[in-house]
Amino acid sequence: MDVILGLTTKDAVIVATSMAAVRGVSILKADDDKTRIVAPHTLVAYTGEAGDTVQFAEYVQANIQLHGMRNETELSPPAITSFVRSELAKSLRSRKPYQVNILIGGYDTATEKPCLYWVDYLASRAQVPYAAHGYAAYYTLSLLDRWYKKDLSLEEGMKIMEMCVTELRTRLPIDFKGIQIKIIDRDGVRTV
Repeated sequence: MDVILGLTTKDAVIVATSMAAVRGVSILKADDDKTRIVAPHTLVAYTGEAGDTVQFAEYVQANIQLHGMRNETELSPPAITSFVRSELAKSLRSRKPYQVNILIGGYDTATEKPCLYWVDYLASRAQVPYAAHGYAAYYTLSLLDRWYKKDLSLEEGMKIMEMCVTELRTRLPIDFKGIQIKIIDRDGVRTV
């Protein structure tokens, strides 16, 4: 029942997540943050089983920070995505695999380009211009197909994201308690 959307613009990545923590038909929390800042220019948005998502996100966040302290360097978004995919692949071959779907948005300071990665619970990974996980995918991917174009400005990206949120509010039969939008650019991660 989670909503996770991502969109790459010319110089930023926009990530939107629902704020409701839902179990069945019950809303457990109305201000849940389904994202983690794992590096100064990288954000992980996650959905899946309640325990797995938070545990895996905290595990990734702690290991990326540990790597940064040991090596005195910031990992790039592609490197973080490789680590996440590797950990999901290891977990998949264990007795208790993580049931987590992830979007990783980041700004690569080396190439000075934004990037968005789609990772699913089977450890499949793809760099994409836009993505969605959860029920949002059923309703928003057609809008993103129609309106996305290369080299979008941040304002145009926000308009497309607003169209997606309006579509979700109109057609999705659940109350997701609003959408939290975060932007990742050369200045880091910020909430809008």
